[in-house]
Amino acid sequence: MLPTLPFLLSLVVLQGAPDLESAVACEDSQRIDLTLTPSTKAREICVSPGMMTGFLFDTIPGSLELQEEVRFVEVLHGQRGISFVPPKDMMPGERLRLTVRFGAAASQEVITFFLVAHRGQATRQVEVYRDRRPQESYQQETLEERAKNQQLRNENQQLLVQLERAQGLRSLIANAIVGLSGVQTLEMPVDTTNIPPGVVFFDYIISYRADKTAVVEMWLTNSSSAPWKTTRAVLLTANDEEVPGTQFLQMNTIAPTTRQAVHLEVNATRSKLQGEFKVMLWDETSRVITFPRVRFP
Repeated sequence: MLPTLPFLLSLVVLQGAPDLESAVACEDSQRIDLTLTPSTKAREICVSPGMMTGFLFDTIPGSLELQEEVRFVEVLHGQRGISFVPPKDMMPGERLRLTVRFGAAASQEVITFFLVAHRGQATRQVEVYRDRRPQESYQQETLEERAKNQQLRNENQQLLVQLERAQGLRSLIANAIVGLSGVQTLEMPVDTTNIPPGVVFFDYIISYRADKTAVVEMWLTNSSSAPWKTTRAVLLTANDEEVPGTQFLQMNTIAPTTRQAVHLEVNATRSKLQGEFKVMLWDETSRVITFPRVRFP
């Protein structure tokens, strides 16, 4: 005997009707990146009567259109978004459209969001991003910024060098660094006959002494395959004690097969820095070169 119609209706009631709300997971806030969301995918947003939901866009939309806007309890239009309280009579599972248009009419982009009603659940804030620049554009922008920063660093270094040069002899005399005794010099012999290939080595050294300062000028030849840039320089006594207050200057990186000077300066009166000293230089890869017999005039 076939079931009667009342029995079938009762079975449907017992099993329950399809849950129209279950298809959408409600979150308090939601971020939507249009570059990552396929245009064919439904963009569903949870809303609920009595609860406000707001949309915020990273670019200014051309227009925003709510389906059946007259039913909504409240609608607030902003420059870059819209906020609203859905209709009081919006039933669970009911869907209304929010249509957003970007750009001019000739190349207008239309984005549709579906507002799905829920009981006591709503997404309070929706942030929408539509910047469609490819990743290569960001990478190129980063490279350009790095190049600009490097150029600024180079220009600053040149300005510092020019400032040091601009001080000139008048500054040395005015600060009593150079006096009536002038500047004395002392050349030191450098034996390069047994220098092995592929290293950085000293090929000429001369020291200078004034009333309040002394400088060692060291010419380096780079026969290695890697550039040399001095990152640390020290002057040591015969007891391997570091002379305090030393400063050094290297104008440019020494490329392979080229030579350039490194200057080491220490503030000291003529009565100081007697005897022999040792100079040690380090580069950024922790290579070390040493000259053991530095003397001052």
